[in-house]
Amino acid sequence: MKKDLQFGSLCVHDFTKKINNHPHQLPIYATSSFAFEDLEQGIDIFSGKKEGHVYSRYGNPTIETVADKIANLETFGLDVKAKCFLFSSGMAAISSLLLASLKSGDSILTQNNLYGGTTYLLQDILKPLGVETIFTDFSKLENVERLLAKDDNIKMIYLESPANPTLACVDLEKVGGIAKRYKVRTVIDNTFLTPYLQQPFRFGIDFVIHSTTKFLNGHGNSVSGAVIGKDIDFMMEKVWKVMKLVGTNSNAFDAWMLNNGLKTLELRMDRHCQNANRLANYLNEHNKVIHVNHLSLKAHPDFELAKKQMRGAGGMLSFELEGGFTAAVKFMGRLQFCTLAPTLGDVDTLIVHPASMSHMDIPKVEREAVGISDGLIRVSVGIENVKDILKDIEQAID
Repeated sequence: MKKDLQFGSLCVHDFTKKINNHPHQLPIYATSSFAFEDLEQGIDIFSGKKEGHVYSRYGNPTIETVADKIANLETFGLDVKAKCFLFSSGMAAISSLLLASLKSGDSILTQNNLYGGTTYLLQDILKPLGVETIFTDFSKLENVERLLAKDDNIKMIYLESPANPTLACVDLEKVGGIAKRYKVRTVIDNTFLTPYLQQPFRFGIDFVIHSTTKFLNGHGNSVSGAVIGKDIDFMMEKVWKVMKLVGTNSNAFDAWMLNNGLKTLELRMDRHCQNANRLANYLNEHNKVIHVNHLSLKAHPDFELAKKQMRGAGGMLSFELEGGFTAAVKFMGRLQFCTLAPTLGDVDTLIVHPASMSHMDIPKVEREAVGISDGLIRVSVGIENVKDILKDIEQAID
């Protein structure tokens, strides 16, 4: 047929697809749709009679391969099966799961030290849709049980553990047990730790969320998110439908970049933990530092809980400088090696000032109530040589 076609047609069509061996690396399926061999195959795939791909918003081989890997990591060593979907961002993952799970009249129970973006989603987007948010202190589990006992409208418990930026932890096993008694779904944002350091399914949690932009990717070169759920029917029928119809799906290129980062996850997390432990101990002895939040330190109120449910203290820490806001601003201005950037989980050390950046819209009284003072600095400790990190922090403080 090729010999009968005009020049422009030869430019458009691919007649020879030479794939004789399996590729060593995962290919990027950069295609919006997938062709059918015949009408019957198309009907079978559309109807679900046969497996296959239709349109990359519905599913894509690159994206699904990476999603399956993350599901396997979250269930590693557990007698649990789970399904994962990848989304265009961590916030897309959170919003898709909440939209799939909640309806007008429902309530969600959560902590008062959530990531700011999640709080705004609950208050500015879900509340006008009729979904109420109830905030409580999850270190006092009697409060959780009391609220569940008196309010049948609570359909979900949403957690972050460790929380941003004080690293406060929630007892996942106890909260999971309480939630099961009241038939309430539990969700945790596991971004800070990754499944290498914490597996929430081990403690009875129903859904795990990641901003895969952060530690799972680890290189700051793409944006994506993930939802992993043990209720596979719910994931396929509800979460997938929201992803497909709202269009919150990931794309093949970002999934491919994420997969490259996942290859070194274990190595990177070990180094993140080692460097953060060293920095936390150094800061803990510094006379201009009031206190340090890192789960390797026995002084942290959740030190014992972290040992129970985590395999390591993680690469995130925060510390409060003597001198408050003025000292924090001066410190940030003196940094030479560490990077001032509003993200976390990259291979390089990233520093933010929560009071003037990530939590600037939260009233001071509310910030300070959850430990976010004007002098608090958050550090995402990178995998560089720790001597260079310590040297820069030292000169910036002194």
